[in-house]
Amino acid sequence: MQSSILTVLFVFLYVAAEAGIGKHVYVPKSLKWREAQAYCRENHTDLSHLNSQSDIDKLRKAAGGKIHKGWIGLQRDPDNRSAWTWSGGDHITFQNWHDGQPRNRKNEDVGSIGRDGTWFDSFYTSSVHFYCVDVDVEEEKTSWEDALSRCRENQTDLSSLLSETDRLLVQTEIQNRNITERLWIGLRFLGDRWMWVNGDPLEYEAWSQQGGQDHQCPIRRRCGALTRDGLWENRDCQDKLSFICA
Repeated sequence: MQSSILTVLFVFLYVAAEAGIGKHVYVPKSLKWREAQAYCRENHTDLSHLNSQSDIDKLRKAAGGKIHKGWIGLQRDPDNRSAWTWSGGDHITFQNWHDGQPRNRKNEDVGSIGRDGTWFDSFYTSSVHFYCVDVDVEEEKTSWEDALSRCRENQTDLSSLLSETDRLLVQTEIQNRNITERLWIGLRFLGDRWMWVNGDPLEYEAWSQQGGQDHQCPIRRRCGALTRDGLWENRDCQDKLSFICA
């Protein structure tokens, strides 16, 4: 058992990539915020959301190495005018507002990202470029470790779900594709705890209650999968499932 754990740890550390959820896409097309949201939902998954500085770096990479001013998925909560949420998701947890922002003035109800990576509240009637996020669901069925290898062959990783927004966006994508079976994500039980494949902290959890508490100390079911409802289940790592790459 100890040898097996060390082997899996070596696999993680050897080529671990930054995970998260989805691939950011820069769209050099000037649209109003709601038009950009509709475009992203039709052609990708949604407007981009950001969990960390690492996601801002990914946005920069998607735009060719230089962030261009553009819409992201920030919008004011209609029920709480001082709070902000992500398009299709939950309230923001990570924040990177520019100094003096958000001003929370009338009609400045949506958010954009500036060239320095900081955020601004803006008028939804303005027309600028924008960023979409694309959740990559691979429908090939394979074991958890083979799924990890498939993702890493494409310079990505099995996805981490670091927030409620991540969970809701993935749930939307799998329901839009009418996927009813479980999907591998980057969760693995090693030693005495669950961890994300890329080392992200397991601060947010969304375990399904249908499996009881088996995930707390699993004997065989030591790999994490996602249900159609966007909840986590522990599964046998040799099960053949489709998977989600970051």
